[in-house]
Amino acid sequence: MNEQTISQAISAYLDNVALARSQNTARTYRNALQMFSRVLDEYWIPPETSPTTKLNEDAIAWMAAYLKNFSPATERLYLTAVTGFYEYLAAERLAEINLPRLRLLIRQRARRPGQRLPQFPREAIEKVLAFVNGFLEQTFEDKKLRLRALRDRAFIVTLADTGLRVHEACALRRGDLDWNEGRAVIIGKGDKQAVVRFSARSMAALRDYLAARAALDGSSGRPLASLPLFARHDKGAGEKVKPITTTTGRNIVKARVRQALGDEARGEITPHSFRHYFVTTVLRATGNLKMAQALARHSNIAVTQRYAHLSDDELDRGYYEIFDEGN
Repeated sequence: MNEQTISQAISAYLDNVALARSQNTARTYRNALQMFSRVLDEYWIPPETSPTTKLNEDAIAWMAAYLKNFSPATERLYLTAVTGFYEYLAAERLAEINLPRLRLLIRQRARRPGQRLPQFPREAIEKVLAFVNGFLEQTFEDKKLRLRALRDRAFIVTLADTGLRVHEACALRRGDLDWNEGRAVIIGKGDKQAVVRFSARSMAALRDYLAARAALDGSSGRPLASLPLFARHDKGAGEKVKPITTTTGRNIVKARVRQALGDEARGEITPHSFRHYFVTTVLRATGNLKMAQALARHSNIAVTQRYAHLSDDELDRGYYEIFDEGN
């Protein structure tokens, strides 16, 4: 068995995580292992000087106890990260780890977070969609204001009608879209290739936007297929065709929601709300859970099942129709 300190093993493990996982995941795992190191310190196992052979499964129980002051979601994430570290130690023969006992300790001590049904204001989202669809009839004195309005309309309608995650929509290139078939091939969550379908109204909104952008794209000196589908139209971009960032995508939704619904709606609708809207729309129209799962690209059907419920407003209407009408 190789002799390493716990800190050295943690560094090597986190290097492996950084190579295989996303930046966000790597950051979460790093935070979790930093906390785990503090816990070990408190139990007289200083990671800087203690060999990995001093570690056993009991430390996961200490970690679970330490995490009681944090949210159940954080607890679950951090215990997953530390479990991965234990699996790494076992695989590399750096410590004698009883993995079944480790998992038993986690089951005994970790909280089970309650499942929350996804809630979103369907009627408010439809008001936002109606608001941005009105941009086509508006007159704009400034060319860039018109470009931004048509882009934002196309962006929001695309989110609502495709189920794309905000970072996926922001990363689209013109060449990703098959205009004849109304679909795009993307690299989605988990680096998985997926086909995303576009509705007639989202394709129309994109055509209106790209037609208004034609001169800008034509003067870029780049192949049209390589240009971003959604571009920046601000002073910083100038006459260059630069892609919008995820932050810009979120700001587009925030600004147009505020314009459509007023300041009191701030924070009520996010880009992910449109994904909820998409999944629920599919379920309401078809009742087909497998279809909704495939179109939303959920790897686990249990995620899709969370959307298969009526909203509170629909329950209210149904209740009062049954019990109050005619009384």
